[in-house]
Formats: sequence, C-alpha cells, structure tokens
Amino acid sequence: MSETAIYGLTAAALIGIGLYGVLTHAEPLRRILAFNLLGGGVFLVFGVVARRGAGAGFDGDPVPQAIIITGIVVAFAATTLAVALLLRLAKLREDPPHD
Repeated sequence: MSETAIYGLTAAALIGIGLYGVLTHAEPLRRILAFNLLGGGVFLVFGVVARRGAGAGFDGDPVPQAIIITGIVVAFAATTLAVALLLRLAKLREDPPHD
C-alpha cells in the first residue's frame, strides 16, 4: 500500500470519527474537539490531493498546501473563540447577573 493510500485512509478515519463525535455528543467541549478532529481530516485530504501530483512526477500543487496553512490558522482562531464563549457561558450559568 502506498503512502498516499495510507494518508487517505487516515483522513477518512479522522473525518468519520470527527463527524460521529459532532453528531452524537451533547457536551459542547466534546463537540468542539470532534469538530477539530473533523477539520484535521479535511486538511489531511487536501494534503493527499497536493501529494498526488508529486507522486505522478509533477511538482506538488502549492494551492492545497496554502489552503491547509490558512485553514489551520482559521481553525485555531475559531477554536479559541469557541472555547472562550464556552467559558463565558459556564461563568454566566454559575453566577447569574443580579438586577
């Protein structure tokens, strides 16, 4: 089995596990983590697509690589925002505002 096939199968497994976690877990933090796992699988799929061109004797396609790097930065920012909102929600549930 080639490297590309192994990476492709790993990407499919990550996407499947992440999608299962997003759909089945009710806890918000677990959903955030499952969504990150799903995103990691998608990034790996883009990497496999970029690698296929290099495996055929061509240069690797830089566009999927640029999308992966940009996606990682955006995913990190979105995860940070989601966790911050989750912490804020937990704080509001503990100490309701007094009128």
